[in-house]
Amino acid sequence: MSTKAKRHVDPALAQARREQVLSAAAECFRRKGYHGAGMAEISRTAGMSAGHIYNYFESKEAIIESIIAKDMEEMFSIFQEFEDHPGDVLQALIDGLNMGVQRHMDTGACVIDLDMMAEAGRNNKVALLLRDMDTQARSRMRQLLTSERSALKNTDEQELESRINVIFSMMAGLLLRKMLYPELTEETVLIALRPAMKTLLLPFDKAQ
Repeated sequence: MSTKAKRHVDPALAQARREQVLSAAAECFRRKGYHGAGMAEISRTAGMSAGHIYNYFESKEAIIESIIAKDMEEMFSIFQEFEDHPGDVLQALIDGLNMGVQRHMDTGACVIDLDMMAEAGRNNKVALLLRDMDTQARSRMRQLLTSERSALKNTDEQELESRINVIFSMMAGLLLRKMLYPELTEETVLIALRPAMKTLLLPFDKAQ
């Protein structure tokens, strides 16, 4: 039996190799950006030949697609935690706010997100993948905010969409603020973010 055939009958090993490549690629993208990191450097960092990598990913773009898919899995696991929270939606999101702030202020881990956004301006396929990720994230947030445990369950669609977009804009902007103002801390952000989030998660007549 050939090596390639053996690889396909061992899904656990194949998944481990894919994770090895994704980890190496993410490190290279953080150091040199998407265009600065070639497959040769990714293969050196992963400790395997470029030919071996092509058994798992047909191109560098395919690696980016898998990184985006992995980010989506992590994001959905966070939403699942919110959905499984025993209290109301407001309390679930406020309790998990520090986790979201940490994730969005991690310049080491998130610098690749900026690079993917830049690549989306040049690469329509990457742009579509990121937009799909955003669409699914907004859909999950809408599910939360219209559930029976939410004070916004009867809010009209336009207002709900506005609230969701403002919430996402605030969280996404934390990375830029941290990069421009490195002294920014999670504790400082939460002083203003908690009451702002409460306003966005309660009917306006109750938030006043």
